[in-house]
Amino acid sequence: MKIRLTPATALVALVVFGLLARVAGAAIPGVKMPPNDGKLRIIAFGAHPDDCEIQVSGSGAMWAKQGHHVLLVSVTNGDIGHWREAGGPLAIRRKAEVDKAHEIMGVQGVVLDIHDGELEPTLENRRTLTRLIREWNADLVLGPRTNDYHPDHRYTGVLVQDAAFMVTVPFFCPDVPAMKKNPVFMYYTDRFQKPAPSRADIIVGIDSVVEKKLDALGIMISQFAEGGANGNASLYPADPAGQERRNRQVRENFSRRFKATAARFNQELATWYPGDAAKNVKHAEAFEICEYGSQPDKAELKRLFPFFN
Repeated sequence: MKIRLTPATALVALVVFGLLARVAGAAIPGVKMPPNDGKLRIIAFGAHPDDCEIQVSGSGAMWAKQGHHVLLVSVTNGDIGHWREAGGPLAIRRKAEVDKAHEIMGVQGVVLDIHDGELEPTLENRRTLTRLIREWNADLVLGPRTNDYHPDHRYTGVLVQDAAFMVTVPFFCPDVPAMKKNPVFMYYTDRFQKPAPSRADIIVGIDSVVEKKLDALGIMISQFAEGGANGNASLYPADPAGQERRNRQVRENFSRRFKATAARFNQELATWYPGDAAKNVKHAEAFEICEYGSQPDKAELKRLFPFFN
């Protein structure tokens, strides 16, 4: 006896099968799914294993310290991001580095199996990000703006924007239940001026965790001490003393970068740290509200970034 499925019954079968499969195992492979404990759920996307860590790991460590749930997603595996190494061995090395960085910060991470330099805003990649946001049941979604020097950065931004509507559409990726409420979507700030410079809708002082953040970034030797794709053999000497000098230089460069964020948005700092408090903020991270997704007021931003009391 042959059973013929109509399109409608086939879709129902797909949904039921997908839900049963997800009940049987972890929703996101390699990730410990958080309990329904009322804590915030933050998911951040970066193009490579280092982008989220540069942009949001200070806030990530602060969220984690308060018991909130943070997932950092690298959309590519970084397998051409070095001047000497490439392919599988580099991808494995970068995964090991970023895993250690996440341990330092107290957050979780995912590295997707997409080649570095080959990310495209395809339907399948849109589905992947949509599923991740739904599975994490995110309150806040972070990603790069769509104007950037690197195509992987740009397309990560496009994919996050595309997911900002699709996460609530029931019959898009019906194997994962659609979200009932759209999360807040936000961008990392950057220095690009066209088509418009980024703005800081919220700025977070990270002085309490900046040493931890610098430790985490220092773990990623392949990207920073060795210079990544545009490095060379002379950057990271073979002798321990030379390596220590280079590691110290990288640390100081990043410290200056996070100080520059605080200085650039010093007026916005005064909005979030009234009185003399703003003057005491030395290192900062800043974020811009995306026009897509839920639109938060200041009270909602304070709920999502509970660092100002």
